[in-house]
This record gives sequence, structure tokens and C-alpha cells, in this order.
Amino acid sequence: MTGALIEDHALLSDQRASALVTREGDIDWLCLPRFDSDALLCSLLGTEENGHWSLRIADGEVLSRRYLPGTMVLETTWRSPTGTAVITEFMPITEASGTADAVDEPVAATAGSRPGSASSLSGDLHDLADLVRAVECVEGEVEVVQELRIRFEYGQAVPWVRRGQDVGGEGVLIAVAGGDGIALHGPALVGKHRAHHGRHPLRAGETAAWVLTWFPSWQSVPAAPDVEAALATTVAEWSHWLGAVRVEEEYTEPVTRSLLVLKALTHRRTGGIVAAPTTSLPEDFGGVRNWDYRFCWLRDAALSLEALLAHGHVDAAASWRDWLLRAIAGDPERLQIMYSITGDRNLPERELEHLPGYASSSPVRIGNGAAGQYQADVVGEVMIALAAMRDAGLEETRWSWPLQKALIRYTEDHLDDPDQGIWEMRGEPAFFTHGRVMVWATFDRAVRAVREHGLPASTEEISRWERLRDQVREEVLEQGTGADGAFTQTYGSAEVDASLLQIPHTGFLPADDPHMLATVARIEQDLLTEGGLILRYRTQGQDGLPGDEHPFLVCCFWLVEQYAASGRRDEAEALLQTLLACGNDLHLFAEEFDGGAGRMAGNFPQAFSHLGLIRAVDALAASA
Repeated sequence: MTGALIEDHALLSDQRASALVTREGDIDWLCLPRFDSDALLCSLLGTEENGHWSLRIADGEVLSRRYLPGTMVLETTWRSPTGTAVITEFMPITEASGTADAVDEPVAATAGSRPGSASSLSGDLHDLADLVRAVECVEGEVEVVQELRIRFEYGQAVPWVRRGQDVGGEGVLIAVAGGDGIALHGPALVGKHRAHHGRHPLRAGETAAWVLTWFPSWQSVPAAPDVEAALATTVAEWSHWLGAVRVEEEYTEPVTRSLLVLKALTHRRTGGIVAAPTTSLPEDFGGVRNWDYRFCWLRDAALSLEALLAHGHVDAAASWRDWLLRAIAGDPERLQIMYSITGDRNLPERELEHLPGYASSSPVRIGNGAAGQYQADVVGEVMIALAAMRDAGLEETRWSWPLQKALIRYTEDHLDDPDQGIWEMRGEPAFFTHGRVMVWATFDRAVRAVREHGLPASTEEISRWERLRDQVREEVLEQGTGADGAFTQTYGSAEVDASLLQIPHTGFLPADDPHMLATVARIEQDLLTEGGLILRYRTQGQDGLPGDEHPFLVCCFWLVEQYAASGRRDEAEALLQTLLACGNDLHLFAEEFDGGAGRMAGNFPQAFSHLGLIRAVDALAASA
């Protein structure tokens, strides 16, 4: 294992694929050309032998790192005894990386063509993908030291590596395994012990750049992009999308970064939003709670879109709605809780036994067996997001309202079915109170769509939806509360669950309702840790897995919302400050935070945590 803490990492993304790079310049996680592609640098979950790319300044130390304002372009400043250098790292966003809807017909590809050229596969998800690492010596003299060890198939396939030429005749290092090809442009590295090494001196004013490009191995080796032009285009793309962020000044940086992370996790072509760019970063160090999050959960995406919509990003909503239509296709009765970024259903879960796991946390899993679970809350989350799109002025398409009616029928068909809950518990199904409230939300948003927006429905349909809405509400209040008035995790249980903090967000009850106040009191009693953060639930009972876990950050942000909306503003502000301190120096957040060790846990960066941050800041502003 490389030994880097989760929070040591920065995220690079071209809105199709991603990489993680440590503060000390080691890329230990890289999936190309998609978020869910097999990793070709995988030491994050194993050892350096499983693939990594280190680039640093000899005898140097990192003075600072930052993202260029409004972008996902990383800039790290190094100082050595002889000089200072700035390393700029990014994954270029090319003109051809737009959505497939931007072209009517795919254009035939020429071997080795670059995205953005007239001959590239404009609608192909397997366009070339680049990662750029550029070094500038800004003072004195420095030496750039590198080691590149490419290992395809999650670190177990050693590629065929050779020196060759690209289509323009430039010398290039080529690595091939199966259908994957990698080309490395830049000053030459030297092969030794199944890795490639380099030492390159630079003087003040001199620069050097290395570009790692994924390409289909059956095509010719592509030419490198123009690094300066690619940087300018990429900075402009991120900045233009972000626009102005209007929040209180002290929260501008974390909210800006959170919005950019949500965009970075959105596939630029398909509109699918992955929950995180990693797999198997542990929720319980040394334990088995290790999951693959590189897929599109309907719930996570719906909540992400609400946060994006609140800050004016209607484009993301329209793109995701199109993705949803394609994913569900003509088969909504087989609705899944998650799909691939292209909308594929088949996400079989398997274990990679050759990898020891991060912090010896095994098994390392790819795929996700929870895709086959029934989770009652999912349709409600989607219906709330689609309603928010209508309220933002996004008009329904020919198919989007029929899709929603199909989702309503799905909910009716499963009205009496227990489920696995929002946390995808692997114990016995139950009637989770949060899920039942979301069933209520499904019918509520259906009725409102007709009553407030004039969408078509028969008198019989409206009457049935209103009846079921009222029936489920009565059921929740009767069976989903305990003797103290607090909502319970499941019907008939004595446990509480942080997901219940979402109830006011649905409109089911206001945040200051006695049931909610009693629920918060129970959460503070049972789930609050010594560090002032909350667990999502106690792991005994419904959980179904050995081991324990750490405070779940999105739940903590939900508690900020609840405090703000129920008149506890000072406590909301204090908790938000505690939470912001759980992020790293780049304002990136994992899924959980180990307060005892003062470190992050779980997959990173996590969309849930970042959307929670945005909503918490917005809730504070609304309570002012």
C-alpha cells in the first residue's frame, strides 16, 4: 500500500473518467476512459506493483497545492534546496467531449485521430482520454523525478511496453494489454524492473510536460494534444459552467468546490452521475464494508441535481433526465436503484482477491450487488427531483411525464413490499419509515404535477393518487413513530435513523413539528459521537454486516439543515464549522469521517457529502 491518507488526495476529472493524485505527486488511482473502467493505476488498493505514477521534485517538499479558481485543474508548488517548481495536472476537456445529443450522426473515426478533430468519434464513449502533468521551474534549478508502473485490469495485467512513434512521427512510450492502449508523450523515461523511470533537470523558465493518453489498442498511436491549448480550453470549460456562485463569502470556496465535484462526477456524454470515483475505500478500516461507488444511483443523482438546480444548473438536470429515460427504457417494472453511466443494468459484484485493499481492508469489490435490491425511497427521490426541475422552468418532454406515470405505477405495484432501506442494508427487508415517507412523496408529487402544472391524468388516476398519498401518510404517523413521538428506523423497531432528517425536505412535516423534534432528540441521544458528528444508524439489527463504521457526513449536513430550519441556528453554524474542518485543504470530502483518528473514511470524493454541504449552506442562508 502506498500509505497515503484518503484526504491526501486530489481529484482530476474530464467529466468522463477520473484520477486521484496524492499531495506528494503520486497518482495511485486512474480509470480510463470511463469512471467505471478497469483501473490501470491501482496502488491505492494495493502496492506500487499494482500500478502508480509518481512525479515529484528531487529532495523537494510541497509548499502548497490548489485548484485553479473555478476549475478542477490542480497546481502544486514544490521547493527544493536548489529551486522552486510548479506542477500543473489536469484531464483535458476537449470540444468533442460534449453530450451525444450534440450530433445527429456519429462520424467515422480515423485511426489515431484526436477528439475534437473532424474525424473523431463524436458520439463514441471511447474517445481518447488524456492526463497531463506539466512542470515549470520558476526559480533556480530543479530535477523532476518520475516512476511510471502501468498495470491494467486493476493492477494484475503487466502490459506489453515498447518505444514507438505516434501518427505524427513523434517518439512515444506505448503500453498495450487487450483492448487498452496507453501512450506517454514527453521527455523519455527509461525502463527498469518492469517500470519506467526518469530524472529531468530544469532551469528557471524551462518547462516539461508528460501526457498519458488512453486509446483503443487496435488503433494507431494518437498524437499528443497541445498542452497549452488544452489547458486554456479546460480552464474555460470549467469556469464557464460554474458561473457565479452566490453564497456568503465564508462559504464560497467550499460550495464552489462542491458544485465542481458534482459536475466532475457527471459523465459529460450521458448525463449519468456517479456516487464517487472510487471503489472499496473502507467505511471500517480493516473490515468488509468496502463497496464500488462508480455507478449512478437514482437517489444520489436526484439529490445532487436538486443541489445543482438550486444554484442555477438546469443543464445538468436536463441531461440527467435524458439519461434516466434511456436507463429505464421501456421496462420500468424492472426499475433498479442504480445503473452504469450508460444506463446498463448488469452490475455483477465480484471480489478482486489479488488486491489486499486500502489499509488491509478486504475484500476489494467491483460491481455492486445492491443493484438488485428493492429500496422504497428511490422513486420518491426521483419524483422530488423531477418536480424541482418543473419548478425551475424545465419543460416536460414527450416522454418525461409518461416516464413519471410509469414510476408511479411501479410504486403502486410495490406498495405492500418491505425493502432494504436507503443504506442498502443486507439484513432482512423491513418497512423503513424513511422509505414509506418517500412513497408518500411519490404520490404527493404526482398530484401536484397535475394540480399545479396541468400535466394530464385521468380523474381516476388523480383520485387514486390522492387516496394512496393520504393512506400512506396516516400509516407512517401510526406505525413509524414510537411512544415518545419520534420516528423510528423501521415499523415496530426501537432504533432511530439519520435518514429521518430528510422528512422535512419532502414536505411531509415541517422541521419544527413535534415528531421531528422528538426524532432529533433521539438522534442526539443514540447517534451523536464524542466528536459532535452523527452516525447514520447503529449497526446492530437491520445492518446485516460485521464491524462498525464512522459518522456519515451527509447525515451531519442534514442535521445542520434541521437545526437551521427549527430555530437552532447557532448550533447549525457550529456544526457546519465542525464539518468543514473534516474536509481536506482542497475542500474535498469522503463519505465518512473517523473522529477518533481525525481522518476520512469511505469512498472519495463522495457526491452525497458535497451535495449535503451545499444544502446545509443554503439552509443557513434561508434561516437568516
